[in-house]
Amino acid sequence: MRIHRVLPMALALAVAAALTLPAGAQQQGDPDAPAPAKPAQPKRPPAAKPKPREATPKPPAPAPGPLAGAAKPTLLGQFGDWGAYTATPGGKKVCFALAKPATAETKPERPRNQPYMFISIRPAEKVNNEVSIIVGYPFKTSTEATAEVGATTFALYTQGDGAWIKNAGEEAHMVDAMRQGESAVVKGMSSHGTQSTDTYSLKGLSEALDRVAQECR
Repeated sequence: MRIHRVLPMALALAVAAALTLPAGAQQQGDPDAPAPAKPAQPKRPPAAKPKPREATPKPPAPAPGPLAGAAKPTLLGQFGDWGAYTATPGGKKVCFALAKPATAETKPERPRNQPYMFISIRPAEKVNNEVSIIVGYPFKTSTEATAEVGATTFALYTQGDGAWIKNAGEEAHMVDAMRQGESAVVKGMSSHGTQSTDTYSLKGLSEALDRVAQECR
């Protein structure tokens, strides 16, 4: 079993940018709980008109840093339901195939952030075809999730809102099964006891993986 594998923040930003998620989906907290209503703001009396002052010159805008925009991904191609992307977060090239679920269900029904699955290649870290799943809510502590591909069920360990295959030795088997399968069904439980079932279409995954492998050889 791998221990303490966390999605690198720069790569997470690259993936989020690829999905063009709304700003609200990037907020931290417990997304499967409804947001509290905003209190009404009391009306303020009109402010006194300030006295005119001499204009002061604005300081020049800072020059963009060497990594500015580095995490913005480039779409290599769309293959069925999977997109192939490359990005350079932190100056290190990564490639990944990414998809949203075809269907996403919760019981009881509650709102959550956008779930997605991606398979990444990170040459600088010698990582090849790592399967990562972001479920859109914090998983219940010390619980596992599952991914069903055809007749095979793979155990996933969870941390925060992410899930990875529990037995690293089965990862290549899982990717091969996904290349040949029609769907992958991911099931898990939130910190509030909400059960989720996300079904990913695997149409185009094999072609997307071939494209990212070509880009990150």
